[in-house]
Amino acid sequence: MPTFAARDIYEPKMKVNIRKILHVILLVTGFCTAAAHGAEGHGDVNVVILGDSNTWLGGDGCDRPRGWNKWFRDIFAPATCRSYARSGATWTNTPRTVRNTEEDTDRLGDNNVIYNQINRLVEAVGEGLQAVPDLIMIAAGTNDAWFSRERPAAFAKTADEVFGRDEAAKGCTAAGRKDGCDSIGRPATDRPACEVLTLAESVRYGCEMLAEAFPRAHIVLLTPMQTTAVDNGDIRRTGDIIEECACRMGLGVIRQDGDDFICRKQELRRKRLTTDGTHTNEEGARRNGTKIVERLKDLETERLKN
Repeated sequence: MPTFAARDIYEPKMKVNIRKILHVILLVTGFCTAAAHGAEGHGDVNVVILGDSNTWLGGDGCDRPRGWNKWFRDIFAPATCRSYARSGATWTNTPRTVRNTEEDTDRLGDNNVIYNQINRLVEAVGEGLQAVPDLIMIAAGTNDAWFSRERPAAFAKTADEVFGRDEAAKGCTAAGRKDGCDSIGRPATDRPACEVLTLAESVRYGCEMLAEAFPRAHIVLLTPMQTTAVDNGDIRRTGDIIEECACRMGLGVIRQDGDDFICRKQELRRKRLTTDGTHTNEEGARRNGTKIVERLKDLETERLKN
């Protein structure tokens, strides 16, 4: 899918030349940025990122420096990189969640959920506004742990209960699905989203939606980072459920709750990588984006081995 549509081909010659010059400058700038970060480039990969505020900070175009996805894009250097993330988003749905691709809010809400980010993505691809993704990354879970009163059922079921205790885990080192989702029983998407209220169910539901819509895409789940707003134990519990679901579906997973990302103790003493203990500043975003590229390469290496 072309990045830019051909248009205005009868413009005055000087205007066309200026556009060409600017286009070359942008290409050279992008190449130099990637080279400066040691990027090898992934010019044949279309990337889509879903998530909550720390991804939303990078903007839909992944070009704002307070979001990790801006630095990820610069280093990974994909063909395209688009974010559908929204601040306040949760994995978990509510009894009032409905399909809504129009709402654009930065606050917690019944329809500000990963489910609707997926709907927006599918809609954009269908309308030709978005390249079919080769890699889909989902970075969410902080708000599920933070706003427990608004998501009371989030931790009511474990991954074992959602996928069945008698199913052997498939391993979580692959950067993409293995042979689809048939082995995990009846598709979770048989139910409406308003009935999918736990974190484990919502992760399975969203990933099966993506698997159905984009069967060739690799899906990688990012667990939430430490934050001063939520105890580390709750962040770990959230990350464990996300990782266990990823293992069940043979998806890649990147844990962000280690001290090498955002360290809660450090941010409580002095805000070093965040502005408020939760949301990254430019240095925190750059650091996290760099680490995510490193972890993604590790996942790809493991996937190729298997």
